[in-house]
Amino acid sequence: MTALSPELRLWDPPVTYRIGVAMGTHANPYSGELLRSIRAAAAQAGCDVTLADTGDTASEEDSLVRALRADLVDGVLLVPSTGGEAVINGLVRMGVPTVLIDRVAARNDVDQVGTENVHAVASLVRHLVEGRNRKIGLISGDESLDISRERVRGYRLGLEQAGLRYNRELVECGLSTSGGAARATAKLLDGWPSPTALVVADESMLVGVQYEAHRRGIRIGSELAVVGYGDMEWARRVSPAVTTLAQPVADIGRRAVQLLLSRMADPDRPPETVSLTPRFLHGASCGC
Repeated sequence: MTALSPELRLWDPPVTYRIGVAMGTHANPYSGELLRSIRAAAAQAGCDVTLADTGDTASEEDSLVRALRADLVDGVLLVPSTGGEAVINGLVRMGVPTVLIDRVAARNDVDQVGTENVHAVASLVRHLVEGRNRKIGLISGDESLDISRERVRGYRLGLEQAGLRYNRELVECGLSTSGGAARATAKLLDGWPSPTALVVADESMLVGVQYEAHRRGIRIGSELAVVGYGDMEWARRVSPAVTTLAQPVADIGRRAVQLLLSRMADPDRPPETVSLTPRFLHGASCGC
């Protein structure tokens, strides 16, 4: 018979938490990778995961978060939708262990994990300046999102660091959609001064920029430099490949699970915001 150590407490089962994940599964190209990372990190910690697809709308998000709470999850990982502040406020007010993912908000009462935006976008602008571009435009994202505003600040910081003046005529909002970005690109290219380079604030809008440039017969990389934010497989397959900043999606998912476990273990610890550094991926779309 095998002797067991008296220190082993066989009557104590492993602690298992139930984690609710609320996100728009088709809202971003990297949603699948993010969810896989969350599930892997949760499984390693002995936790179960329940997914609720919010459709990236505030109304659906509210009802699904309520359903998760009714299902007695121990904590929530939330990719907040536009206009979803009321949902976040409710979770904080009820003391539900919560971590916001990706769309980091300008608040200090909840744990958050996302990607650094300001200095990252500034580096894209400086890269374009090094390629001898001076008329650098910006296709900005949904103005209601904090990350969109941060990326605008990064664009302005990059211009300042390069000794260039900010020109409002070189900035158009693409609404964080491909269609909105196509319209914004058309407006910039038809305006004055017409940009020689574009910074595109997210991956969804890169599709619209590509479409409008090809519709006009403009050769990206030689006639129009384009850089963007995001890590899309298609962006590395098109010709020319797109110069982008790749979000560390897997790291974001793992770190979010770690933060949630820490919050559930110690509900009174100060909220933490984690900003991870994106990875620069060079392609020929920037013209160099």
